[in-house]
Amino acid sequence: MRISARADYAVRAALLLVDDGKRGPLKAEAIAEAQEIPHKFLESILNDMRRGGLVVSQRGVNGGYRLARAAEDITIADVVRAVDGPLVSVRGVRPPELAYSGPAESLLPLWIAVRANVRRILEGVSLADVASGRLPEFVHALADDPAAWSNP
Repeated sequence: MRISARADYAVRAALLLVDDGKRGPLKAEAIAEAQEIPHKFLESILNDMRRGGLVVSQRGVNGGYRLARAAEDITIADVVRAVDGPLVSVRGVRPPELAYSGPAESLLPLWIAVRANVRRILEGVSLADVASGRLPEFVHALADDPAAWSNP
């Protein structure tokens, strides 16, 4: 699986919007500067996130962006889907819509398993988990495997 710059920037921007209720909306310029994201690219990402129901925007001097719901209720998968579409696709098609024959027949359950594992991880972690630094134990277990850090 490839994580696009768009998805990476979207998650990073969303994490800046995790708010303890003590500050107001953040301007796109402030988010872009804080995370070193090209401003125009970020505006496009924030628009996708707004259309996806993840952020709301407010105009005016005190305007900017804020999360549309609690950070505990927004998963990393929600953010990635809002800006990139399905989490896992093969040639732009979702695995359940694929069909293979002959020796390639076993590919379908393999792609489905990949999709299930990606979903398990990204749907199991909220913005609040990442922002607080308290990732779920299953994520730590996967990341603690030394093989996870090396390329074969």
